[in-house]
Amino acid sequence: MTQLMKAARSGTKDGLEKTKIAVMRKVTFLHRKEAPGDSEEEDMGFLEVTVSDMKHPPPELGPMPDGLSPQQVVRRHILGSIVQSERSYVDSLKRILQDYRHPLMEMEPKALSARKCQVVFFRLKEILHCHSMFQIALFSRVAEWDATEKIGDLFVASFSKSMVLDVYSDYVNNFTNAMSVIKKACLTKPVFLEFLKKRQMTSPDRVTLYGLMVKPIQRFPQFILLLQDMLKNTPKGHPDRLSLQLALTELETLAEKLNEQKRVADQMAEIQQLTRSVSDRSSLNKLLNSGQHQLLLCETLTETVYGDRGQLIKSKERKVFLLNDMLVCANINFKPVSTRGQLEISSLVPLGPKYVVKWNTALPQVQVVEVGQENSTYDKDNVVIQNAGAKKHASASQSSNKVYLGPPRLFQELQDLQKDLAVVEQITLLISTLHGTYQNLNMTVAQDWCLALQRMMRVKEEEIHSANKCRLRLLLPGKTDKSGRPISFMVVFITPNPLSKISWVNRLHLAKIGLREENQPGWLCPDEDKKSKAPFWCPILACHVPAFSSNALDLQLGAVVHNPVQSSLLGFSAVSTSLPQGYLWVGGGQEGAGGQVEIFSLNRTVPRTVKSFPVASQVLCMEYIPEKSKEEQEQGKAEDSRSAADQPSAPHPTICLGLQDGSILVYGSVDTGTQCLLTCRSPGRQPVLCLKHSPEYLFAGLQNGTLAAYARNNGGLWDLEAQPTCLEVGTGPVRTLLTLDDTVWASCANQVTVLDAASLQAQQTFEAHPDEEASVTHMIKAGSGVWMAFSSGSSIRLFHTETLEHLQEINIATRTTFVLPGQKNVRVTSLLICQGLLWVGTDQGIIVLLPVPRLEGIPKITGKGMVSLNGHCGPVEFLAVAVSTLAPDVLKNDKEEEGGQEEKPDSPSPEPSALDKPPAREMRKKGILLQYRLHSTSHLPGQLLSVKEAPPAPGGTALEHSEEDGSIYEMADDPDVWVRSRPCARDAHRKEISSVAIISGGRGYRNFNPSSKLPACSETDSTLLIWQVPLML
Repeated sequence: MTQLMKAARSGTKDGLEKTKIAVMRKVTFLHRKEAPGDSEEEDMGFLEVTVSDMKHPPPELGPMPDGLSPQQVVRRHILGSIVQSERSYVDSLKRILQDYRHPLMEMEPKALSARKCQVVFFRLKEILHCHSMFQIALFSRVAEWDATEKIGDLFVASFSKSMVLDVYSDYVNNFTNAMSVIKKACLTKPVFLEFLKKRQMTSPDRVTLYGLMVKPIQRFPQFILLLQDMLKNTPKGHPDRLSLQLALTELETLAEKLNEQKRVADQMAEIQQLTRSVSDRSSLNKLLNSGQHQLLLCETLTETVYGDRGQLIKSKERKVFLLNDMLVCANINFKPVSTRGQLEISSLVPLGPKYVVKWNTALPQVQVVEVGQENSTYDKDNVVIQNAGAKKHASASQSSNKVYLGPPRLFQELQDLQKDLAVVEQITLLISTLHGTYQNLNMTVAQDWCLALQRMMRVKEEEIHSANKCRLRLLLPGKTDKSGRPISFMVVFITPNPLSKISWVNRLHLAKIGLREENQPGWLCPDEDKKSKAPFWCPILACHVPAFSSNALDLQLGAVVHNPVQSSLLGFSAVSTSLPQGYLWVGGGQEGAGGQVEIFSLNRTVPRTVKSFPVASQVLCMEYIPEKSKEEQEQGKAEDSRSAADQPSAPHPTICLGLQDGSILVYGSVDTGTQCLLTCRSPGRQPVLCLKHSPEYLFAGLQNGTLAAYARNNGGLWDLEAQPTCLEVGTGPVRTLLTLDDTVWASCANQVTVLDAASLQAQQTFEAHPDEEASVTHMIKAGSGVWMAFSSGSSIRLFHTETLEHLQEINIATRTTFVLPGQKNVRVTSLLICQGLLWVGTDQGIIVLLPVPRLEGIPKITGKGMVSLNGHCGPVEFLAVAVSTLAPDVLKNDKEEEGGQEEKPDSPSPEPSALDKPPAREMRKKGILLQYRLHSTSHLPGQLLSVKEAPPAPGGTALEHSEEDGSIYEMADDPDVWVRSRPCARDAHRKEISSVAIISGGRGYRNFNPSSKLPACSETDSTLLIWQVPLML
């Protein structure tokens, strides 16, 4: 060992090679780590390797040879970017050590003690050593680039080592602590602050110490972007393609782990900062110090107080903390030494505020109150609203069955309009009793008044809705009144943007669900290590419901699909808390008997059955086929315009059902109309085991080993009347199909056949399992790989989509034994990939969650994953995902909406000229012209009812506003109506946000937690379990 250390320090090639081998073998002495600041000699934790710049100069790309293809030129430029980026990064690491660490360690008197220097610069030398070694290998790879054109394997070899993860993990976990030491030193030691300022001023790029130290945290995301560009420009079949995909996987996995550790470290730092602001004797301090609380969300919001007329009285910024079981609001208190001192320090390192807790309350007692909320939600007589700094009781008006909790002025104006409409309706009834006929006083005019008032009410409701997009109203429990009744008080916050409001409502909702007994805990982590995941890393079990409305029949589950349909009737808050919008189709039946289809509406927090209908035979499979994109529709119209008249129009999204008796049914999926558009029988009436679609074909896997392909007709529907193209895949059943970009994978027994999706010609057949009895039952794609499950055995296998190479095998039984010890014969019954997680359902009813990369790399499993403590009493028959996107206008704030209205006039009718049009202020004094469609009453029969003769209007028309003229609603422009939200640049490019839920189906519901009071297995009827995850923002 002494000889090895001497060889390594001598810098010889042999010594370096031995060191690399020792690292790869994970020699224990290379991994002995110490806490930052525990020792004066930080370098004892890892073996230092001195790299001479003279012997190992940085890599440099030579001149470009002639005759390169355009793709080769692009790859060469990307390689140049990698080389330049790595050189700049290594120089930054050297600057931290040479310009900051070494002078501070040698300075006398010391501006920063040696122990604090170890804390600030912890593991930076080891990070530099890792990248110095990488530069040595990169130098040789760049030199031979034009001959080999390979770089991916170098990234895999350099950054898959545990030492890289260890040193970066230590650095990331210590980063917040290092910044705290720097902040405190800047505030207490002017010499240290002056040192930082001088170093920044003398540096060539004026980058601060903080700007240099944050670069290791940003390094791997930069690598990922460069490798993604390289992979995009690497054709299939290139020797570097698979290694690039593997490298992308390694870097993504490493970055995800570091991001999670940074998130946990920041979370702990926020909780510690909050804890320091609470009195040691308070109950909140004890709760925060218990270590049982995790921070789910924190943000700076603006608390607002309104006066009686709806005007803004005052506003102040608060820091709001959402913990897993409580909500805390704190004042933000900056107390710098001086304003100038604060500015100087903040320019060098970010300054954090101090908090003063204003209130905290248990999460189950917090309620979000929205515009249009029903009266039955809470007792309004016991609500106290904070107005002008005082509390007073607010009772709701009895004139409407809804309560609007917007600014009081908006609500009052809406109530006035409602009362005026009631009066005008009474006037209309009286007008109908007139005996005479009058031009400007008749039923037509009166009905126009009613339409105008109704239009104004809609506009007012839209104003309240727009104001609600950034207004978060929370109903909190208060003290009891003199009679002992509990009194609640309402706090109103303004969020920075609509996206923030949606996030708060959604996470408050899921946090409450997470406190239910079935979610305490909901998941078991086999590797309970020093870092535990936050609850929102795990899906939350939202509910479990019967799969079929009729319990009289013993129906087996067959398949499920989600039909996304956006509902315009859902309010802003309902969209944030409901399941993914649309309808869930669940199919099943009895073997050898009839089938059943159940349709659930997901537009609420719990699924609701909206329709149920029988089919001739048991439903075995389903396939949702979305509507064609506009480009595909236009292309189809151009190609088939000559025969379009004889065919039905292009369909809306459809749902295809495959039955036990060989029937294929195609239903229209417009809401719940369930119109059966097409029906046919499979060749030989073979049971339809699986369905998949491509742009050109609907594929059906049959019991006898045949793959039937149905083409589209000119109208866009599947041509089920014509004879399908039949392909013999094998002698056994075709159990599962998978459509990729340009190929279709079909399984038969233990083999998979790859076919061209357009020509339907078999390209290749490969063996997916060595056991002939292990049939492929499930295939699911992620990135550049396909995971497969089999009819026997507890293993799942990963194959490359391009080379068909077997890359990984995972035994699920090792995970399920943590829940049911002693169970060895485990079989995988369902697979699903969603949001970087591989869901695996087993025949024991247990669901296992395994992390997989999300990007274009190889979806290898690197962690042990988790096991759900909620499952089924029997096999998990299916796993499905429901995804819907929120409409883009939900994220628009009121300013964007006004801008859109200015571009589109309300009516094509010409506006009056500026000379003829009265000023807005004068119109307000005179009142609102109550008209909707009538431009003039001159064309109506009867005499003009007036004491004066009306002057003729110029041009033959009355000088009145055009239909739905926006000028009559100028009260919406009053700045006292609502506080406009602050614009946010990050929302400018945001198009949509996604809501995701995962559905599992099986016999009954079972809780596997031995300490839970819930029944181990409640019922045996077919049951759906639905998990929710936070909105994808």
